Amino acid sequence: MRQIRLNIFLFLFAVLYFTAVQASDQVWLLVDTTKLTLEVKQENKTLVTMNNIAIGQKGAGFKKHTGDDITPKGVYKIGWVNNKSRFYKFYGFNYPSVDNANEALLSGLLSKRAHTAIVTAHKKNKVPPQNTKIGGQIGIHGLGEADKNIHKIMNWTHGCIALSNEQVDQLGQWIKKGTRVKVK
Repeated sequence: MRQIRLNIFLFLFAVLYFTAVQASDQVWLLVDTTKLTLEVKQENKTLVTMNNIAIGQKGAGFKKHTGDDITPKGVYKIGWVNNKSRFYKFYGFNYPSVDNANEALLSGLLSKRAHTAIVTAHKKNKVPPQNTKIGGQIGIHGLGEADKNIHKIMNWTHGCIALSNEQVDQLGQWIKKGTRVKVK
């Protein structure tokens, strides 16, 4: 009996240990909307820094409605990948987050029903509704056929984070569904 307990303990310890090690090895993204950089990170170590990104035409902050051209700040996960986007490739966020939804509900921007739909989707680890009053379809994308010169001189998106097509290709080696993204 003692040996069985010891074996169970060792097994559970190994599972917890390897889960913690695996979680610490996960890559995540840090988008700095002031420096206009995207960093690929592993724990606190920066693996790559991508410069000259573009964000929403009106900067970053709290999105109040669809089409406000603001890049939402917060912590998100990649909810889906579209390799055939008009912007080359698109890595969609699970925006709006629960925090975004809570703030929007308190501000009177979301109905209780819309708030509940967002929270429920997150609890089920699903992509929340993308047609909310505070927007949707937010993520990281390339330029597609957009003008590279415009990209270099101004923030031009409707709220997404834009990279060059080459940067999006480079990012593809690290990013997958579930990758954490912090936009600050």
